[in-house]
Amino acid sequence: MKTISATELKKKINSKSKFIIVDVLPKESFELQHIPTAINIPLGEIGGRAQKELPNKKQEIIVYCSSSTCGASPTAGKMLESMGYKNVAHFKGGLAGWQEKGYKFEK
Repeated sequence: MKTISATELKKKINSKSKFIIVDVLPKESFELQHIPTAINIPLGEIGGRAQKELPNKKQEIIVYCSSSTCGASPTAGKMLESMGYKNVAHFKGGLAGWQEKGYKFEK
C-alpha cells in the first residue's frame, strides 16, 4: 500500500480529483473534526460497510486515523486491499499531520 503526505492530500482535495478519503476513527472523533471531504467508516465497521459505501473497487481510496503512530488506518487499508480494492493509499500523518501543516478541518 502506498503512502501519501499531507501536502499531496491537500493538493488532491484542492484539485477536486475523484477519490474518497476515509476517516477510520470512531464516529465521535469524526464529529469533532475531520479532513475536508472525508467520510467516516470506523475500523471495526470496514468489513460490513465498505462494499456498500465504496462500491467501485478501482477508485482511489485514502485512509487515515489520528497520527503517524496510530495503527488503525494501515490496518483498514490492508483490509480493503484484501477485499479486492486496487487503489488504496494511507495518509500516514493523520489528523496530527494535517494540523501540523496548518490545514483546516471540517466539523
